[in-house]
Amino acid sequence: MLMMSATALANGVMAKDGMRGESVRRVQAMLLEQGYLKRESSVDGICGNETVAAIRHFQKDNKLKVDGICGELTYAELKKKSNLSFEDKDHKSDGNKKKGTVNEPHKGEVVYVEATGYSAYDPGNGSHTASGTLVRHGVIAVDPSFIPLGSRVFIPGYGEAVAEDIGWAIQGNRIDVAFDTHEEALEFGRQELEIYILEYADGT
Repeated sequence: MLMMSATALANGVMAKDGMRGESVRRVQAMLLEQGYLKRESSVDGICGNETVAAIRHFQKDNKLKVDGICGELTYAELKKKSNLSFEDKDHKSDGNKKKGTVNEPHKGEVVYVEATGYSAYDPGNGSHTASGTLVRHGVIAVDPSFIPLGSRVFIPGYGEAVAEDIGWAIQGNRIDVAFDTHEEALEFGRQELEIYILEYADGT
């Protein structure tokens, strides 16, 4: 499942069945504006059956490949027909990263990740990170080759966090997001979303 998600993100997928996050919300907002979604409540950042059907309808009307996935071609066509204003107007990626901001007040490098909630109280977990700090809200576990330890990030709906932990299953654009309780980690679950690199460990 991780391999599928990473491949989708690398190919510039903005919305597909099961995806969550700001990129999905942005696609939904344009689909609503252009009449393919009928209810404002549909703009919820969760790509379910209604959103997939709307994408397919849009693709059919615009002679695009009808697969229900909003990739780069579908997204470009949506933007061309949209009057909505997004700070990040160009969806271009380099190693799953891009410059700019996306409907957020935080400036930084935007990284597409698969994020999973975790806590010190999950079965098999300890109370300390690989850096020796406590597992707590405000910590993320990363692949240091992708996000160096010590880097500061902003996660929409969560807040700022520091990369202080690693894990054997965390590779590439996958991160774990720490919470103070097991229940909070379960509620967060697993999401595909955009996070903002506010500062790399080297100060850049």
